[in-house]
Amino acid sequence: MNFKPYIRVIEDFPQPGISFKDITTLLQNGPVYREVINELARQLKEVEIDCIAGPEARGFVIGAPLAIALGVGFVPIRKSGKLPGHTIEADYALEYGKDKLAMHQDAIGPGQKVLIADDLLATGGTIATSINLIEQLGGQVVGAAFLIELLELNGREKLGPIDIISLVTY
Repeated sequence: MNFKPYIRVIEDFPQPGISFKDITTLLQNGPVYREVINELARQLKEVEIDCIAGPEARGFVIGAPLAIALGVGFVPIRKSGKLPGHTIEADYALEYGKDKLAMHQDAIGPGQKVLIADDLLATGGTIATSINLIEQLGGQVVGAAFLIELLELNGREKLGPIDIISLVTY
């Protein structure tokens, strides 16, 4: 299925020069949203995964239903200060700013096979930081799955040798 027609592009948001890919229009269409999750699950059915990790916030809307479809758990990667309990943190750069991500120290055990899921792969900063956090906890990142990939930003290059799936490219 071609998902591109369901994604709204908003120019100059959140700042001039950024072409924002708005997935809310896709999420509002239940059958299309379900097909995104089903297609990712089909492509991942042969991958051994213990859990899926997704960065806040749109990684939750892709990662959590994908975890359900694959019958595995979901681990949220949150912005700093949003998780209770003991956490680890790491700074990262966005394509238009900086931020900090956190995970619970006990979210992933040594040797667990983790897939990262998010709505968009742009510069790779968020996902590279997510990989760093997962590996600090002893997890093994077995791949990453995205609805959208912005090819011109070369985000794949920051992620190393992991397998990457993206359903729509710009």
